[in-house]
Amino acid sequence: MNGFKIRSYGRTELAQLYNPELTAYSAYRKLMQWIAHSQRLTDQLRELGYDPRRRTFTPLEVKAIVDTLGEP
Repeated sequence: MNGFKIRSYGRTELAQLYNPELTAYSAYRKLMQWIAHSQRLTDQLRELGYDPRRRTFTPLEVKAIVDTLGEP
């Protein structure tokens, strides 16, 4: 890993790591689009108890995202 640490991240914080050239809102929307396009990741996040109203991703959710999308 390139210094990326699996830990709890704010939604926008993680999104901006993946899309640093975008505004916070646009980066978040883009990350959520990528997640929605992966049924496997969507199912995995649901199994982990992901709540779209929560403003953070847990370390397990971050790991699932990174395992699917790669490191930011």
